[in-house]
Formats: sequence, structure tokens, C-alpha cells
Amino acid sequence: MNKPPLEGRPVRESRSEYTQVALPNDANILGNVLGGHIMHLIDLCSGLAAWRHARKPVVTASVDHISFLHPVRVGNVLILKSSVNRVFHSSMEVGVNVSVEDPSTGEAHHTSSAYLTFVALDDDGMPVAVAPVLPETEDEKRRFEEAGRRRGDRLRAREGSHAQHDDSN
Repeated sequence: MNKPPLEGRPVRESRSEYTQVALPNDANILGNVLGGHIMHLIDLCSGLAAWRHARKPVVTASVDHISFLHPVRVGNVLILKSSVNRVFHSSMEVGVNVSVEDPSTGEAHHTSSAYLTFVALDDDGMPVAVAPVLPETEDEKRRFEEAGRRRGDRLRAREGSHAQHDDSN
């Protein structure tokens, strides 16, 4: 018995924002926030976007890319924004943009970007189909197309690593 196709949802329904003040426990001895702490916040913010889109529990399947462009100092405000870029049956690519703001001056800089893949799960913890994402703006359509290219790159890399592993046996 075939299930009817899932109704798509606009990107705006997945948008999530996370804001946090950088505290001393988040930093190294130089007063710079640890990259691992920023990665943790990226995982939380992007996971929320994936959950909002799927309307089901999600798990992180991979982190594609992350960059750190500017240091984040204790006392700065971290602002993370995420949304689903594209859905591939049960998996979703989520993009995250991280900015750092100096609350004393209001000056803000883009400091990090990341792409993560999440998989939606059913009540038994098995992957389940997710509604397609419906990009509406030109930026959302560009991110949708770029997500497809990144997925192709991920799949080719995975096939290459499997072939390399098989050759070593």
C-alpha cells in the first residue's frame, strides 16, 4: 500500500535562532571561546531546525563543513541562525550561520558557517520520510541547489572510502 506523498513545508517554518553570551567556562586560557563549544551550539541550533521541519525526533548524521573566521571572546554574544536547506527522503541538510557581537559596541561579525545532515526517526528509532522543503526566496533556492551538490560530493566521498576500505582487505 503506497502512502500519499508528504506535503512540503517552506524553509521559514524550520528557521531557528539561538543566542548565548560567551562565559569563562566556554573559553580557553586566552579568553577565546572553544571551537568545540561553538560546534555544540551549532549542533543544538541546527537540530532544532531539523526537528521543526520534520516534526519528528532527529539525530545528527554528519557535519560537512565548519569554519571559524573570527575569534569569539568571553563576554561576546553568539548568534546562531539555522534552517533546512534541502530534504533527501529521511535526511535533511541544515545550514548554520554564526555571528559574534560585541555588546558594548553592537559591532557584529560573521564568525562561522556549518552544514549538517540530520535523519528523522520514527517511534521505533528507524529513519522515516520527511516532507520536502519548499524554497521560496532566491537565496533559499540557491541554498537548495548547493545542498544537492554537497550531497553528491558526500555520496561520492563515501563510495570512495568504501572502495578504499575494500581494497585494503
